[in-house]
This record gives sequence, structure tokens and C-alpha cells, in this order.
Amino acid sequence: MIVVPLKEGENIEKALKKFKRKFEKTGIVKELRNRQAFTKPSVEKRKQRMRAVYVQQLQQIEE
Repeated sequence: MIVVPLKEGENIEKALKKFKRKFEKTGIVKELRNRQAFTKPSVEKRKQRMRAVYVQQLQQIEE
């Protein structure tokens, strides 16, 4: 359970923003979306490889 302690006189919008940030860090929504549609392990590996190649190309461009 996510707990956001409020300080004396703290704005509710700030507390809501903290809650949203903590909720996003837990990755619940991301996992829920992944579970909605099954992807084969081979497809996932292919995506990971393609992403690794893309990131490597970006790093080479920076250098």
C-alpha cells in the first residue's frame, strides 16, 4: 500500500503529485498492460535486441 504523509499545511495537489509519482514507480500499470495481451517470449527477446541495437547506435552517435 502506498502511503503519502502530509505535512502541516501542505497543499493537496502536492500530495497527489507525490502519490502519482510513487504509484508510477511501482510499475503496477505497466504490468497490468503487459498482462492484458500475451506476447510470445521470442517476440519479447526480439524487441529487447532491437532496443539494445538502437541504444547502442545512439551512444555511438554521441561519441
